[in-house]
Amino acid sequence: MTEINTNGSNPVTLEWWAVYIRHQHEKAVAENFSSNGLEVFLPLYNVVRQWKDRKRQLSLPLFPGYVFLRGEPGRRVQVLSTPGVHSIVTIAGRPAPIPEVEIEAIRRAVESSLWLEPHPFLCRGDRVRIKSGVLAGIEGILIRRKGSYRLILSAELLQKSVAVEVDALSVEPLARREEMLPLTASLIRPLVRQQAAERRGSAGPGRIEEQLP
Repeated sequence: MTEINTNGSNPVTLEWWAVYIRHQHEKAVAENFSSNGLEVFLPLYNVVRQWKDRKRQLSLPLFPGYVFLRGEPGRRVQVLSTPGVHSIVTIAGRPAPIPEVEIEAIRRAVESSLWLEPHPFLCRGDRVRIKSGVLAGIEGILIRRKGSYRLILSAELLQKSVAVEVDALSVEPLARREEMLPLTASLIRPLVRQQAAERRGSAGPGRIEEQLP
């Protein structure tokens, strides 16, 4: 978290907020925030859309309808008066903080060259940590789909997730947490063996089902 001194007294901790935005106004609002000196994060992903006569690559928000903002307590009125802003996501009337670890995980995934897309929110599953590569140290939920392995990163407050493609050989299981199921050896070993076999060219394209709790 970032800290500022407002008048030489104790520093004020700046937390990340989620700001609810009008449909398709995310980029304009983010640019407005940035031009007014606010720290903003609008994660985007690339997708190819097909029209009758052409294809076009678009950059779309990973969290449609939301922009993340590191807020100063005295600037709530400015934020809410910005064109295109509906509201700040709150709990008990106060801006609900977004854990910085979630923001950092999503930022690193966006800044990597890995495939990325929105994903239905998950709160239970096989919890893992990436042990190597550009996402080393990031934790998330591991799933399998269409022959690939994906790490699900979530903004818990918004109940929204994104999926980033990862190498199954780069993950390690985490210990059991009270609210989440562990990645058991009986699951992780077949994942690793299968991907290793595919790399050697000894495995066919067979169908791999998504594994959810």
